[in-house]
Amino acid sequence: MSFKDTLKELYDAVFRSNYSPITGGILLALLVILLEMWYRPWGIVGGLRNWGEWVLYGIGFLEEAPPHPFWFSSSVLDLGLILGAFLSATLAQEFGIRIPPKLEIIKGIVAGILMGIGSALAQGCNVGGFYMAIANLSASGIAMMLGLMVGVFIGVKYLLWEIEHFSSQGGVEISTKKINPLLGLIALFILFYGIYAYFTSDNENGVKLGGAFLLTAGIGFIMHRSRLCMVNAFREPFLSGEATMAKGVALSLFLTTLGILLIKMAGIQEANVYVTPTFIWGSLIGGIIFGAAMVVAGGCGSGSLWRVGEGQVKLMIVVIFFSLTNAILRYYLDNVWEVWDKGIFGKAVYLPDIFGYGGAFIILAIIILLWYLFVDWNEKTEKFVIGL
Repeated sequence: MSFKDTLKELYDAVFRSNYSPITGGILLALLVILLEMWYRPWGIVGGLRNWGEWVLYGIGFLEEAPPHPFWFSSSVLDLGLILGAFLSATLAQEFGIRIPPKLEIIKGIVAGILMGIGSALAQGCNVGGFYMAIANLSASGIAMMLGLMVGVFIGVKYLLWEIEHFSSQGGVEISTKKINPLLGLIALFILFYGIYAYFTSDNENGVKLGGAFLLTAGIGFIMHRSRLCMVNAFREPFLSGEATMAKGVALSLFLTTLGILLIKMAGIQEANVYVTPTFIWGSLIGGIIFGAAMVVAGGCGSGSLWRVGEGQVKLMIVVIFFSLTNAILRYYLDNVWEVWDKGIFGKAVYLPDIFGYGGAFIILAIIILLWYLFVDWNEKTEKFVIGL
């Protein structure tokens, strides 16, 4: 085998082959842990809300301009994720503009609105409200996990009803395969230029933002290559019984929780970061709404963004309405109704304050293990499969 053939094999393995959900979950955990050590926890909703707030500011709904998206950490995380997914899609010749049929567009609008509502009540989506909340040892993550399961069950029931009563055939795909290599080079240039610009800027957080931009681009790349999707992880055990994605997400969550436990024990990150005043009702109700909506959308918070990166127009619509709805509702929840100080949706519960670090980790590890064992058992027995 020639050196050229060896390089081609390496390129195909890294940039074109699909990674398994287990591999994707492990790599995701590594990057998320590094991100929390480098700067801050991974999140999705804050960046989306920032984009929505700029729209609201532009139309006069908000009087004060939000932080600039390029210098607001939550926004930079989302931009990095989309760019990483776009880079993966173009280098693998998988990027294309995919326009859905009319029914899917309507579903995208409705689902985006509901995802905005659910994530506002829970102060986070499947990432900040569930995955990272559990990893940061917050009880609200457990409540949202339960809510997501209930919501996904409702969403699956709706999809089955829809299949019986409506047709969603059609849609158009605009192929960009001929220019995908060029688009990939442009994405690489933007990535490296962005990192350079952050690292050489005078902004006090420039270096931190540059590293965060790189790490979340890696997250987007990994999620696209492994098709890592929390909608799939929660939905498929009910819809088809298939549990591979759920196992990958469960393993990833366990590793991330272990890593962040050590980070907080070492004092590298503040103890109460990502511990929100939403336990139990905000996280539970928000999780139910968000869980049902993400099934209808075909993408969660993170899944919607990496699918935007591969050209899915439906998920672009979801992101737009998700962003606007979350920004509007959070404005009222935070500034008008002031619900968090009143404890209407719950309180902040940091598990180590009650059980210590060891006890908190054992509780969360048991919950994750039970989830893993349940989906594995259900895959073999199909006891909870309500699919076609």
